Amino acid sequence: MSGERAMQTYELLIGGDWTPGSGGAYGVVNPATEQVINEAPEATAADAEAAAQAARDALPAWKRTSPEERANLLHALAEETRKRTESLLPLIMAETGATLKVGSALQVPQAVARFERYAKGALQDISVPLPPSIMPSTPLAPGGVIGGHVLRQPVGVVACISPYNFPLVNMAGKVGPALATGNTVVMKPAPQDPLAIIELAEICQSVGFPPGVVNVVTGSKPEVGEALVDSKNVDMISFTGSTGVGVRIYEAGGKTMKRLLLELGGKGACIVCDDADLQQAIMGLVSVWGFHSGQICTAPTRAIVHRSIYDQLVGGLRAAAPSLTIGPPESEDTVVGPVISAAHRDRVEHYIELGEKEGGDLVVDGRRPDGVERGYYVGPTLLTNCRNDMTAVREEIFGPVIVVVPFDDDDDEAVAIANDSDFGLYDYVFSQDTGRAFGIARQLGAGHVGINTAQRNHEAPFGGFKMSGVGRDGGDFGLYAYTEIQSIIWPG
Repeated sequence: MSGERAMQTYELLIGGDWTPGSGGAYGVVNPATEQVINEAPEATAADAEAAAQAARDALPAWKRTSPEERANLLHALAEETRKRTESLLPLIMAETGATLKVGSALQVPQAVARFERYAKGALQDISVPLPPSIMPSTPLAPGGVIGGHVLRQPVGVVACISPYNFPLVNMAGKVGPALATGNTVVMKPAPQDPLAIIELAEICQSVGFPPGVVNVVTGSKPEVGEALVDSKNVDMISFTGSTGVGVRIYEAGGKTMKRLLLELGGKGACIVCDDADLQQAIMGLVSVWGFHSGQICTAPTRAIVHRSIYDQLVGGLRAAAPSLTIGPPESEDTVVGPVISAAHRDRVEHYIELGEKEGGDLVVDGRRPDGVERGYYVGPTLLTNCRNDMTAVREEIFGPVIVVVPFDDDDDEAVAIANDSDFGLYDYVFSQDTGRAFGIARQLGAGHVGINTAQRNHEAPFGGFKMSGVGRDGGDFGLYAYTEIQSIIWPG
């Protein structure tokens, strides 16, 4: 898997063997240049099932490995991934369109950090001792002092299906805790940018993970993911992506009682109170435009702003938009890069058009930005005077588009607007009164609430309410997510 990118042939990894996709290959397109950068293997349903079977076959031996062995391998994985940053970073940037700033700060370093975190996690004792229980004699068994202990056993074979925005980081957040707790995995990256994940599979093999413990299948068609969801050899699906696909996984997984970790769409409500630090709030909202072109489910895309400061906030956003340089991802000056594909650019532009048609004011229009001759670009876009019933306000756009909804009365009105959504992944509150902000946060129907910041705490449990998903990962909660609870009971 080394050598010049243009000369490299990418293959599937199934049971320790590299093999071409049974369906041939397909082109992976650089969204900034619209050029094919390489070909990825086109797997079939049969390939996916073969990978699931390989993971099943490797599971008994891998479950028996010591925590120290799993920790050492994950640490080696982190170190080797770090060493390959210079080759991985340009590949990920070419696949995803991530800017140099986002790529160098997050795409590879955060993946390394996650492997290191779960190398430590492999050594954690996450079992739970139970207090002795005095039980009377029954027809079932003699009475006495009964002891108990709760173990966390590996779920089994985990299909890890990652999104296109942060392929390596997201996959590391799935594979790390899954391997740390004794599971085997089949990695299925998004079709738009699978090459770095194939590289990750090669790194896993090179540092000594046994054959079948880590497998990878790729494909441009739904059949590969569908086969993993349907397979009796797969015990759990860990999926990050759209709510629509997540619902189909939820429905199909019920036939085989799949354990599910679904991190789905979001429509982040950002409540800006009348006492907010406006510059702080504006900086938080601008992250929608400047962070991976808004292609992140946690973005504060839905600003809910008190009328008394509404004009000031809108003016601040309008003034900030031109300062965000749109350009090629490899340029150090670029803040806003392309979205992932032509189809997605068209989708984002359609939402902007609908926002205007349904009554919003298009204050900043990012469609087909000036000076861009090729690439799938959408510039910073600002829709104001929006209502909560508008399509652009209710649906996830996944692009550099902020919609602004005013509120006139008290905090309860803002909370009601924020909660009137199918989504509940990540909300925000900006207020200089911390007690007030906490009070608002407690009323929000979201799995995560940021107060006066768009920063993350990676030890916090991550996941959503409502249509934003099922389950939690992150920190210790990632270890819990990939385990089943087993109770051991004995007479004292």
